Amino acid sequence: MSAKLLTPSISWLSNSLLVSVIVAGLILFFARRATKSLGLVPANTPQNLFEFIVEQLYETLEGIVGKELVGKVLPFLCTLFIFIVTANWFGLLPGVGTIGSVGPNGELGPLRSANEIAIPLLRPSNADLNMTFGMALVFMFLWLNWTMQTVGFKNFMVHMFGPKGGLGKAMALGLLPIFIFVGFIEVISTAFRPLSLSLRLYGNIYAGETLLHTMSGLGDKLPSAFSFLLSVLAPLPFYFLEILVALLQALVFTLLCAVYIRLSTSHDDEEGHEH
Repeated sequence: MSAKLLTPSISWLSNSLLVSVIVAGLILFFARRATKSLGLVPANTPQNLFEFIVEQLYETLEGIVGKELVGKVLPFLCTLFIFIVTANWFGLLPGVGTIGSVGPNGELGPLRSANEIAIPLLRPSNADLNMTFGMALVFMFLWLNWTMQTVGFKNFMVHMFGPKGGLGKAMALGLLPIFIFVGFIEVISTAFRPLSLSLRLYGNIYAGETLLHTMSGLGDKLPSAFSFLLSVLAPLPFYFLEILVALLQALVFTLLCAVYIRLSTSHDDEEGHEH
């Protein structure tokens, strides 16, 4: 979990929140550079990269949520993906999670083992459950808003609790208690989505951080020269693996959000085809 910074005047600022602010600032700076002088033909590398990311996300999300909704949900989901992947990669930079207060007096220095950790100066944003759960809650609020705007409250309740499969009136009435029971199960499942979304991202990033920290401390009891060499070489293969994991987890989080939107807004079309 996150830890509060030591300065009393900013006791509300945690190390993971500080990283989030830095990451947001970097994203805003890059976006400003990329869109400063837009043209039909990209005139600079930032614009090329920015347009590539947005275009790929647009095409992917359009295939999931459909043409009608993609324009509405793209700004949030695109921002979500860019923030998560940037925060994940920022957490892999040397010093993030590995420099902080150590020793009995809280001196600032490199953290060489888990026993030394008091307060890391910088902590990866998504290795803090508060951050991932907050993003999931914001998404669920927007998901509910988009769903109600698209299908309406009545159709949403029918989708959750109503008979399915084009049954006759008598059969649908007889099976109504079962469908209502299944609807309550679906409500519970939906309520757990923020938890599952946040824990999946948090668990993978926290595990990666712990793995790299453990591998870098394998040679703590060896002579200093061998210890330093092992601390560099041992985590190297896992470091490149974590670069890929960071990207995949951002994609998984974003695409799951898109799938949840699709599931709650597409049933009208499907029922229309059945009838």
